[in-house]
Amino acid sequence: MTDLPYRKGVGIIILNQHNKIFVGKRRDYPTNKWQMPQGGIDEGENEDDALIRELHEETGIQKDFEICKKLDKQYSYLLPKELLGKIWGGKYKGQIQTWFILRYNGNDNQINLDLKNGEFVEWKWLEVEELVKKIVDFKKNLYAQLSKEIIQFIN
Repeated sequence: MTDLPYRKGVGIIILNQHNKIFVGKRRDYPTNKWQMPQGGIDEGENEDDALIRELHEETGIQKDFEICKKLDKQYSYLLPKELLGKIWGGKYKGQIQTWFILRYNGNDNQINLDLKNGEFVEWKWLEVEELVKKIVDFKKNLYAQLSKEIIQFIN
């Protein structure tokens, strides 16, 4: 399984006007763990198009945002052994992602999780210091790295 490739994807750091970060609780992961919106890049899609699609699919956000920064480095994570071969059709060992920082200037009532194939059942805004504590264990290292990027951006 370790010979499998990484799935190419995008990740979205959504900051509100108070520099808090959007996180959602996954529908398919019933514990109290959260994540930022992310997803794979579809065939024939570029990173920018995947970003806009994933933003809408996972948050319902379609307006009142600006793309502030595309992070220079790509980040990756490996799936834990218990998920290898079970998700993404068993084709990948993890994801390699391009992350974007967005500023959301809309109202919270514009965020809509009641979407076809929606991935989140609940959402909230977190302080950057809370991010690593709230994420699933296998993404903690990734989120620690992203937290450093967020802190540099907001300071």
